[in-house]
Amino acid sequence: MVNFKYLGVILNEDNNNQIDLQERIKNANKIYLCYNIFFKNKNKSKKLKLRLKNTIIDKVLTYASETGTVTKRDGKQLNIFERKVYRRILGPVYDNEKENWRILTNKEVYASVKKPTPIETIRLNRLRWFGHVQRMEENRIPKRVSYMNMGTTRREADQDIDGKMR
Repeated sequence: MVNFKYLGVILNEDNNNQIDLQERIKNANKIYLCYNIFFKNKNKSKKLKLRLKNTIIDKVLTYASETGTVTKRDGKQLNIFERKVYRRILGPVYDNEKENWRILTNKEVYASVKKPTPIETIRLNRLRWFGHVQRMEENRIPKRVSYMNMGTTRREADQDIDGKMR
């Protein structure tokens, strides 16, 4: 299998974007580790840390996400990475009942940041791209490709006699 990078996206002949996703997570993790001292600093506000994460790390994580497919496994990997960064930013919480410190649960993390998950962000990016393509003139290549017949067929039961979908 031959892989090559084009405009920052890793492409291959199998059209499998798993390698690209792993590369994006790896690059986002590199950025996270570069700013780890900043995220650990108690003198910086959580709001500033979240803004930095949203501005830099999220953009690397979701770059060109409109074009590829995201499986449940991919979504799980993206969510795990994002929660790791959020837990570093938000820090531990003191549990009065048990009288000790603990990390936030997944629900507590998402409730405190009030931001869409990476999967929701990818869906919104795809919807924005779809709207952009729909507003294009008919002769533009992205619009023509979106309506192109790729040579694949559906099951015979789903088609009329004329070959149209029911």
